[in-house]
Amino acid sequence: MTAFRNAAHASLNSMIRASDTELPEVVRQCLSPDCVFHLSHPIGALQGPEAILEGFLMPLRRAFVHVSRRDEIFIGGQNRRSYGGDWVASVTHYVGNFVAPFLGIPPSDHLAFLRAGEFYRLSEGRIAEARIILDLPDLMRQAGSMPFPFSYGLETLFPGPATHDGVLPSLGNGLTSLDVVEGMLGALHAFDPKTFGSANQTGRGGFWHEDMMWYGPAGIGSNFRWEGFVKDHRESFLRAFPDRKGGNHYCRIGDGDYAAVSGWPSMTMTFQGDYLGVKADGRPLTLRVMDFYRCTEGKIIENWVMLDYMDLMAQMGVDLLARAVR
Repeated sequence: MTAFRNAAHASLNSMIRASDTELPEVVRQCLSPDCVFHLSHPIGALQGPEAILEGFLMPLRRAFVHVSRRDEIFIGGQNRRSYGGDWVASVTHYVGNFVAPFLGIPPSDHLAFLRAGEFYRLSEGRIAEARIILDLPDLMRQAGSMPFPFSYGLETLFPGPATHDGVLPSLGNGLTSLDVVEGMLGALHAFDPKTFGSANQTGRGGFWHEDMMWYGPAGIGSNFRWEGFVKDHRESFLRAFPDRKGGNHYCRIGDGDYAAVSGWPSMTMTFQGDYLGVKADGRPLTLRVMDFYRCTEGKIIENWVMLDYMDLMAQMGVDLLARAVR
């Protein structure tokens, strides 16, 4: 596992830091010829190294001067889902001075941290597939144009793990960590409509540590302990989407004290309650999800969550990019 995980980490950093003249060859070396990148709205799917270069890497490098990756989590493992394969997953920030428009978002001309959740499938030493969620609403917030009328929790930079060991971890048992996460996910589906609690989540024998930290994307924000998670995220989400069904994952991996899961989409639901200032109209929706977990003593203590809210809002009839230029 360590070999492909470490090689992927080196490849991704080299594609960001290579000079403009070196970049095309670096991309060809790191990506398989038929590689597909599935990116969050509005980019979509990019097929082949040239399309990935022109549709994602070059616009990113033009927008953020001297851009670099700042990985907070970078793990790898054998996919437990039937989709299979060797995968790596990361929580990262693309860091640089935001000096040119990116996907229509006006620049701040200041330092910016573009938050990203990423899953990559490796084949014969190269990246063959990617799923990437960019938290563009958070980038808008940093540039002074928060696209949501409010946030349910604290809007802040995603912190790294409290143990500072999330990049290429060397301690812990990844299979055990993933077992804990899968147990939690299995019990999370059913909930009490009055308390918004689910069985076996907290307390003695529960899956979550009493001092759990939950870090969410722009619009949701971050929160502390189960009661904070329910107040700042779960209650509003379940009121809006009470019939949500999740867990449709293409990838689940564990590495050390960490685990990561993702679905594209993971959730299906209908829009039954107002959410983030948008009036409910009953329409069917899907949601792309990435979750990254740190476990300790058999419980989840930190959870980093990436949701493609650009895509969700587009399905709800809201163009967040238009709000960025108002």
